Amino acid sequence: MTTHPADDCSTTVITPDEHTAHLHPAGDLDRTTGDELFALALRQIAAQPGLRDLHLNCGRVRACDPMGLSVLLALHRRTSAAGIHLHLDDRPPALDRLLTVTGTLDPLTAPPGRSGSTTG
Repeated sequence: MTTHPADDCSTTVITPDEHTAHLHPAGDLDRTTGDELFALALRQIAAQPGLRDLHLNCGRVRACDPMGLSVLLALHRRTSAAGIHLHLDDRPPALDRLLTVTGTLDPLTAPPGRSGSTTG
């Protein structure tokens, strides 16, 4: 298992095996941190060619603004296109409310092949 902090953002990366990566962002998910998280996730995908499950542990995310949501949707598109299942784990109630109100809860959290449409 490999554990290391992200370069410029408050995110920890844990890779328990070649098929799985866990990213643990902390703080607000907004334009700046969202861009950093997106870049980190893309680097992780490139570094793990056998990746099948990318987990974002959202338990330490305090807030998510529209730009943060946009990043989650962009990351979902990238992972889906690469055959990687994106998991949004340990979501705080505020994030679930945002995803529900915007109609993105099911597309972002449904198992692969179950969601009827992709938002964004």
